[in-house]
Amino acid sequence: MKIRLLAAVFLSLSLAACASKPKAQVTAAPVLLSSYVNPDLAFEPQNILVLDLSNGGRVMIRLMPAWAPGHVERVKTLTGQGFYNGVVFHRVIEGFMAQGGDPTGTGTSGSSLPDLKAEFNSVPHVRGSVSMARTEQPDSANSQFFIVFYPRFALDRRYTNFGRVIAGMDVVDTIVRGEPPANPTKIVQASLLSEGKAPPAR
Repeated sequence: MKIRLLAAVFLSLSLAACASKPKAQVTAAPVLLSSYVNPDLAFEPQNILVLDLSNGGRVMIRLMPAWAPGHVERVKTLTGQGFYNGVVFHRVIEGFMAQGGDPTGTGTSGSSLPDLKAEFNSVPHVRGSVSMARTEQPDSANSQFFIVFYPRFALDRRYTNFGRVIAGMDVVDTIVRGEPPANPTKIVQASLLSEGKAPPAR
């Protein structure tokens, strides 16, 4: 199934996330985050998602249960299972967004968990917004998500916006482009700030 994303007023694409069994998990040795975490960002550490990427950078995302409790809980559950470790950004469009979360790297798969009921909200898709990918069916989000490079208000109330990048947006900007990229950027490890761990600095 080809994944497309409804992009803008004049661009109609769609984002997908279909249920499937995840691939083997990758485990990394835990180290303290204190060496690089800004103390001002340490509020609600259980809702701060840390992505350590293969491009050498780290991205911190504030998850917002008030916007989409079911989607936030799903991302936290999968993160705790190590599901996102080793997963690539398989669809990255310049000036639009970077999409990942498919363990097969094809954009046609998801986790073994049931698809989620849509939690569309009025929060605008601005630069740094993190939203859930889905098929043309509203209740089909599963594990795939995308990070918006530039505002895309045509996505508002059509995709579930569940968080925002609070540090490392410059790292997001360097994610390799392509559909799929020839040499895709990988999530080395995803963790919650409350876990107090991340891969060693390279």
